[in-house]
Amino acid sequence: MKIGELARLTGVSARSLRYYEQQGLMHSTRSVGGQRHYAATEVARVEVIRRLFDAGLGSKVIARLLPCVDSDDRMIAEDAFTAMVGERDRLTADITRLVEARAALDALIEGNTRYRQGADAG
Repeated sequence: MKIGELARLTGVSARSLRYYEQQGLMHSTRSVGGQRHYAATEVARVEVIRRLFDAGLGSKVIARLLPCVDSDDRMIAEDAFTAMVGERDRLTADITRLVEARAALDALIEGNTRYRQGADAG
């Protein structure tokens, strides 16, 4: 199938599909005229890639995880597991920082609200 059809079937832009290919996350063949052609199996692969991006993973990490999708090699699965745990830990740390930042902002909002209420009373 051509890139436009794959984009339509997956809801992913042709530009994103070209990016995925550039990052080595998926592959196509080329026609004599240079048009990309994708196997039907690429629909499922794009869906996996999209879910991984939606989970906050970057393309380099996704590239480490995709061989696990393509193979039942135990060493590949171990590497994927290590990458996933590392990414989960990174996300947990990001969440902790965001919660702390939100609490600090809440304190500033509360102080500002008290100040504004005092200014309205005067």
